[in-house]
Amino acid sequence: MAKEILFTPYKLAGQELSNRMVMAPMTRSRSDNAAHAPTALVAEYYAQRATAGLIVTEGAPVSPKGVGYINVPGIYSDAQVEGWKLTTKAVHDKGGKIFIQLWHVGRISHPDFHNGELPLAPSAINPNEKSYTVNGFTNTVTPKEMTIEEIQQTVQDFKNAAANAVKAGFDGVEIHGANGYLLHQFFNGTSNTRTDAYGGSIENRARILFDILDAFKEVIDLNKVGVRLSPSLNGLFGITMDEQTIPTFDYIVQRLNDYNLAYLHLTEPFVPVDHLPFAVKEVAKHFRPLYKGTLIINRGFNKTTAIKVLQDGDADLVAFGVPYIANPDLVHRFETDAVLSQPDQSTFYTPGAKGYTDYPALAEQYSAELVTV
Repeated sequence: MAKEILFTPYKLAGQELSNRMVMAPMTRSRSDNAAHAPTALVAEYYAQRATAGLIVTEGAPVSPKGVGYINVPGIYSDAQVEGWKLTTKAVHDKGGKIFIQLWHVGRISHPDFHNGELPLAPSAINPNEKSYTVNGFTNTVTPKEMTIEEIQQTVQDFKNAAANAVKAGFDGVEIHGANGYLLHQFFNGTSNTRTDAYGGSIENRARILFDILDAFKEVIDLNKVGVRLSPSLNGLFGITMDEQTIPTFDYIVQRLNDYNLAYLHLTEPFVPVDHLPFAVKEVAKHFRPLYKGTLIINRGFNKTTAIKVLQDGDADLVAFGVPYIANPDLVHRFETDAVLSQPDQSTFYTPGAKGYTDYPALAEQYSAELVTV
């Protein structure tokens, strides 16, 4: 009997993935140490999920200025590189593939993270969101508009982070250009009102992404680089769509074809956008004809819908987020149509093993149930 398409191998820029399931990046806030370095516990968590065709780690800030959440592991220091080596080795020992997501939150941060200094952003516009600091959820502030020099330094920070990822043994990197964080803030007309080379026209607002990709060429093969975008994000993370939003992403996606990347990772809308005449309601269907490389799609898929989007040819790989939290062996559970375990949301961002590495695989769960009968 032929395997269902979701479980068939896939060649990703010369790397053989065992299946078409991707573990999506999810912030888990377990690097609760002074160095903000990943630990052996983080390595255990990812190794438990190494049967995914590809793992994309939680977002790792590319510099201290890119931090906007507590206890997240960075990729800008030697200690963090050494910490990540534990994770890449653990995943590779299990036969898995792992990319690290490179992150700068921009204005979705708070002075609490920056010794009282304002967070950086394309323009001095408060997103009116919440930043999760040591004091809990805290109102964001009006950020500092970045100078050209600060933009150039941020490009360098991304480049250094990519070089560090190579040192740490990752199979590749994913640039986080989605979810209202720094790069998305540059793309969006309601968060970027600049009038210089990084604002105004679509080409200018997209410039920082291509500056980063051009800088990467010196430290990593671009076929080991992915880009994540959320074109139809609206009303979340301080982002409001306008008439130029989709044309901006059309431009970005089509230009990415020139870079021979590992993949483009897109998210479907987080909330309904049917009331917006200029929004794209089916992201994969819209961008599939525009992008010539590997396309990953994410947002609320289950086994049935994942198989359909692959069979329809609208994506090559499907990323799953929350189901991976409580089901480290999600691939096996989907293959066998087993019942999925449900995660404890109260432990999504809390320190320690509880709600992190203590979810059993199906065989362990079955054994435990037998013992208690």
